[in-house]
Amino acid sequence: QVQLVESGGGLVQAGGSLRLSCAASGRTFSRYAMGWFRQAPGKEREFVAVISGSTISTYYTPSVKGRFTISRDNAKNTVYLQMNSLEPEDTALYYCAASRSFVTTVGPYDYWGQGTQVTVSS
Repeated sequence: QVQLVESGGGLVQAGGSLRLSCAASGRTFSRYAMGWFRQAPGKEREFVAVISGSTISTYYTPSVKGRFTISRDNAKNTVYLQMNSLEPEDTALYYCAASRSFVTTVGPYDYWGQGTQVTVSS
């Protein structure tokens, strides 16, 4: 029911910033919690951040807290991930996903985008 398309990835040097966007289709976007996940080669998909449908609640994985900010604009059916002070360890394919509940695990997310690549050089 929800189609997601990420954009905004690219190559940036350490200490730089990027803003990822995720455009969603569907008439029930505001009902979903929206999460950002990332996956580096040879590693499992990792939770990064989540925001509730109401935008009231957010949660971040400890490694990005203070550097990344998740936000959403329900009127535009879009969720964002502002990434500052990027580190080489942040290099990964970043995915946005939609869930009916506010969770940090992969399983409950029903819809996924195809990902956008973020590469951080030293």
